[in-house]
Amino acid sequence: ACFRLLCSLLIPALFLSGILCVCVVVLLWGIRFWIQQRKKQLTSAGRDGKRPLLVAFFHPYCNAGGGGERVLWCAIRTLQKKYRNVTCVVYTGDRGVTGEEIVEGAFRRFSIKLTHPVKFVFLEKRYLVEASLYPHFTLLGQSLGSVFLGWEALLKCVPDIYIDSMGYAFTLPLFKYLGGCHVGCYVHYPTISADMLSVVRNHDTKFNNAAFITNSLLFSRFKLVYYYFFAFMYGLVGSCSDVIMVNSSWTLNHILSLWRAGACTSIVYPPCDVQTFLDIPLEAEKSTCEYSIVSIGQFRPEKDHPLQIRAFAKLLKEKRLGQQPLLKLILIGGCRNQQDEERVDNLKHLCEELGVSNNVTFRINIPFEELKRHLAEATIGLHTMWNEHFGIGVVECMAAGTVILAHNSGGPKLDIVVPFEGHITGFLAENEDSYAERMAHILSLSPEKRLEIRENARRSVHRFSDQHFEETFLLSVEPLFK
Repeated sequence: ACFRLLCSLLIPALFLSGILCVCVVVLLWGIRFWIQQRKKQLTSAGRDGKRPLLVAFFHPYCNAGGGGERVLWCAIRTLQKKYRNVTCVVYTGDRGVTGEEIVEGAFRRFSIKLTHPVKFVFLEKRYLVEASLYPHFTLLGQSLGSVFLGWEALLKCVPDIYIDSMGYAFTLPLFKYLGGCHVGCYVHYPTISADMLSVVRNHDTKFNNAAFITNSLLFSRFKLVYYYFFAFMYGLVGSCSDVIMVNSSWTLNHILSLWRAGACTSIVYPPCDVQTFLDIPLEAEKSTCEYSIVSIGQFRPEKDHPLQIRAFAKLLKEKRLGQQPLLKLILIGGCRNQQDEERVDNLKHLCEELGVSNNVTFRINIPFEELKRHLAEATIGLHTMWNEHFGIGVVECMAAGTVILAHNSGGPKLDIVVPFEGHITGFLAENEDSYAERMAHILSLSPEKRLEIRENARRSVHRFSDQHFEETFLLSVEPLFK
């Protein structure tokens, strides 16, 4: 009787499930057909009678002026130089400016001049990907928000080739299966990584893992299950990409483990403006009465500026035992909003607590020429972010001629601060004590030895030039144009 009851329930359930699946497939096929018809209506032929190939970049914050934006504009310039019948489109949420102002800003910030006009598609729902909208389940919220933002983008312009250049992987299946596009992506940083899972698993308190979670077994277990579920979904959507570009060996390892698409994944180092910094004359140190240590990076929690200040305070405490040259720490960075400004105020309070306020200077949102001047005068370039995915600031310090001291993890460890032709290019550290020790060691070296390290570092950074980016980028995206 029980068997008959189960069969009487199971067979209708399977039948209904089959009908539902067919309805979903028909619906998706209908949406795709409608979008293709819409594409024909929205695009017109060029002067030669041929419809241009639309290559769209999904970059909701294209006017931000950071390293990710430099990748975007260099990629567009590269495609414009290589392909004649290509129109580049940028999906952006920067509605407070015109397209001309955005292009002008790219030229002003990065000295990147585009050879042809760019079409901008202005999106109204960028707020859906703002982290502030999702105080809890931020990763999931932003990812689902990106799907809705991607849908708005797809309705406004249906491209032939779609490239996500900001890390919104959940938009990839939308454009591939509904938009019928060839899809590619440039991954600056995996949305979730094995390191994030280990932080929760090991009950470590970090900027992205609050103390109340680490102190609760129940919350930690729940967050771990949530992270594993999200990692599975992230791997699913990412693996549908036809071309995957990553910015470093560290990012490559994580993307390979999550997306499992090694055949179409390659490293394309981001284009760093090394030539501008290489123009700074590299000379032997003239004065040993004052040394400056310079840090470059936005005032965000993951950059770990408190570690820099504490390590510097420890260095000063040890150096005061004898007659030593004056030491200065200059923190250079950008403030994006009020939270960043509050973060800077907290750092200033930390300097007061440690008694180093007179030796620490904050330079916020400074002009590029002033940045170059500080780097030209600096002895040490300091960088403390744990698992930095690449580290453009590290490359810039090396190109400018400082002796770099970066965190022993991520891109700096695997790609940048590595021996070049068998010679040392810089130093790595992990905590307050090791940073203080390495700084003391660098300052104890002879000027001639420091000059040798600076020269080695400079020769090594040509791997991260605009020209090298153009070559590797074109090789990677070639399958999208076939």
